[in-house]
Amino acid sequence: MTGNRPRRPSDPRQAAEAAFKAATTKPPQDPPTKKPALPNAKEIVSLRIDREVLDHFQEAGPGWQDRINEALRKAIGK
Repeated sequence: MTGNRPRRPSDPRQAAEAAFKAATTKPPQDPPTKKPALPNAKEIVSLRIDREVLDHFQEAGPGWQDRINEALRKAIGK
């Protein structure tokens, strides 16, 4: 046999297991790269808050999410 070729298994069961492993094993992947954030881009999140807090911000109508965002920005000093 040549030096570069791997030796084939003589046992049919080993051959079947090797073929199955080759067909079902995912190739290694590079870790996903994080997309660069756009300046002032908004993120979609799920947030659990009290009903009375939500009612307070929704009282004035549309734009309640922006009002919550502004209140949170004030809370962190921005």
